[in-house]
Amino acid sequence: MTAAVELLTQLIATFSPSREESHAAAIIERFFAERNIPWQRSGNNVWACSASFDQSKPTILLNSHLDTVRPVAGWTRNPLSPTIEGGRLYGLGSNDAGASLVALAVVFAELWSHPLPYNLVFAATAEEEISGTGGISSLLSQLPRLDAAIVGEPTSLRMAIAERGLMVLRCVAEGVAGHAAHGTGVNAIDIALDDIAWLHAQPFERTSDLLGRVRATVTMISAGSQHNVIPDRCSFTVDLRTTDAYTHEELLGMLKANLRSRIEQVSLRLRPSRLPAGHAFLRVAERLGIPCYGSPTLSDQALLPVPSIKMGPGDSQRSHTADEYIELAELAEGIARYRAFLATLAEYLSNHSLLEE
Repeated sequence: MTAAVELLTQLIATFSPSREESHAAAIIERFFAERNIPWQRSGNNVWACSASFDQSKPTILLNSHLDTVRPVAGWTRNPLSPTIEGGRLYGLGSNDAGASLVALAVVFAELWSHPLPYNLVFAATAEEEISGTGGISSLLSQLPRLDAAIVGEPTSLRMAIAERGLMVLRCVAEGVAGHAAHGTGVNAIDIALDDIAWLHAQPFERTSDLLGRVRATVTMISAGSQHNVIPDRCSFTVDLRTTDAYTHEELLGMLKANLRSRIEQVSLRLRPSRLPAGHAFLRVAERLGIPCYGSPTLSDQALLPVPSIKMGPGDSQRSHTADEYIELAELAEGIARYRAFLATLAEYLSNHSLLEE
């Protein structure tokens, strides 16, 4: 536990917002070097593989992120000065997701040379907080073939077996300019309002049993140049939180068919995920009594092409808040949970496959 706290305090004291994780990555490199574990680095991403990697075995990715958000207003202490008070370790990134990253790193180091019925790949990655292209997605082509993943995020040690995805749309309504006094022209705002009303009616009928319904929210809008000109253009941005009930392509097709506004830009890369029925991770959760749920928040799960879960110490409600902290007991419980999970998975795979019908 001492090594885990020491590693986490080093990470907290190292400013590592998205795209500036270089020094945090170096801390992970030193952690491996001190334990004679070979590692590789690409950009601000650091990863390592089991000592006796066997391609005939399934490969499990252990992943969490190095980057943090920038400190919000309201901190009553130095966010980069790790402080232990009343059993809590305060500091930026302590909860999201430093504790998960450290717990996974410690357990990987313990298991690195152990014979297991699976391979482990540990990856400390960048740009998670901005869903950037320089993080886990840039690393996938360099890693061995993966079969499943455990993503470390603060979930109160529950297991997220499904996660919402995200589509971001920039829509443009086009009208005809005219003089407001004469009422001529076609008001682009009216067109946009009709489309927004359709979106807010939540017309997506399919419901996910774990994630509920697709949720569309208009978050930005811009129109008009002066008070007496009917605007011929109105742009608005839609935040669309998606579920496993629809593919992103299906949703985009519905939007194009029903909106009068033109969809000018769209991002489809942050997809919803769901662990398939019959997966070994579900059997392990049953044996250990780990509660399972569907998560409304995004993580690097959205960028992984293999079945994955999200699980880690800490509370998601503390993420991105002033005076962020992790309970030291939570960190210890996180290490214990990852150990038990991987040990039980090894037992299960001695008689079963990773995915069974």
